[in-house]
Amino acid sequence: MAKIKIGINGFGRIGRLVARVALQSNDIELVAVNDPFITTDYMTYMFKYDSVHGQWKHHELKVKDSKTLLFVEKPVTVFGFRNPEEIPWGETGADYVVESTGVFTDKDKAAAHLKGGAKKVVISAPSKDAPMFVVGVNEKEYKADLNIVSNASCTTNCLAPLAKVIHDKFGIVEGLMTTVHSITATQKTVDGHQ
Repeated sequence: MAKIKIGINGFGRIGRLVARVALQSNDIELVAVNDPFITTDYMTYMFKYDSVHGQWKHHELKVKDSKTLLFVEKPVTVFGFRNPEEIPWGETGADYVVESTGVFTDKDKAAAHLKGGAKKVVISAPSKDAPMFVVGVNEKEYKADLNIVSNASCTTNCLAPLAKVIHDKFGIVEGLMTTVHSITATQKTVDGHQ
């Protein structure tokens, strides 16, 4: 079976974790990364050293040039476009794009990746209008004709599978939860820089 070829838009925390999973998978091939705000040298550094997951020790990673990273000797094309329509995903062979910038989270904005040659887009954040799927909760409802989907939020992915098990076994009438995490690009501290 042919590998699933993916591209990643946004090489922040989530984009790098998707790359780590892809590079350790026999079924997925990372072919391209787009991030207009990070150089290939910084991409390499941030990928290699992760405070939670530790240092990358699986394959050698190095910079070939300003447009190419090498994982072992496998080239991954690097782009720096701000507008997703301009990213030539089709030229790299990327069938699926993981949209992990946190910016292009509705269907119309995420559809710009399709114009660049991608066949499917998975938004790594909640979306106001794309169907959301959480593994262990509702992934069986996915239909092959859906070209843009959302993987919901990190909080939803933590809570929903557990809530589903409890609800299916005992029933949940009402619930309350609190999430605590560090600041993000869109969730600032009360007194933080705006």
